[in-house]
Amino acid sequence: MDYFTKGDIADIEHLVWKTTGRKKVWNGPIFDVCKVHRCSTDGREGDFIEVESPDWVTVIPWFRGSDGTARFIMVQQYRHGSATVTREFPAGLVDSGETAEHAALRELLEETGIRAGKVTCLGKVSPNSAFMTNRSTFFLMEELQVVQEQNLDANEQLDVLTVPVADVTKAMGNGLYDNGIMMMALGFFLREALSRPELLQ
Repeated sequence: MDYFTKGDIADIEHLVWKTTGRKKVWNGPIFDVCKVHRCSTDGREGDFIEVESPDWVTVIPWFRGSDGTARFIMVQQYRHGSATVTREFPAGLVDSGETAEHAALRELLEETGIRAGKVTCLGKVSPNSAFMTNRSTFFLMEELQVVQEQNLDANEQLDVLTVPVADVTKAMGNGLYDNGIMMMALGFFLREALSRPELLQ
């Protein structure tokens, strides 16, 4: 095991590839594709594909039901990539010129008709750093109030439902909960619950 590198996170410069060229090879309605040429510190070089997408937001709307149970607001819809119905937290794209928080509040309102009185940013990550350039931000939203009907895009069709937090935690990653971004969202939520255990009960 002596040949493994020690876990010094500061020692990363030898892994950084230098970008020497970038060319857009495809323009799409929700993302573009670029070919990028890079050189490594040990002399290797090659072309790599990058997917340029707008940033994403995911909203975790939390409330306590009339029975005292901690619950999420979730949406159920057909996903064309997997050709399945999935159960997810409200989510969407950040529009040009829009902040992530504004996008999250807008998506929650459009998909569920709900406004939140309390917003907490739980974190931001690269959803797939192997080839995607965008970032995904996750927000916990509380003090929820229904203020309007859904205001969906032309091809959006989704149901709004409430689900106990315990049920979501148990089922995430299986069946209807087959969406990797939702697993990321739940991970951020569970980290927040380490300091706020009442979120789980």
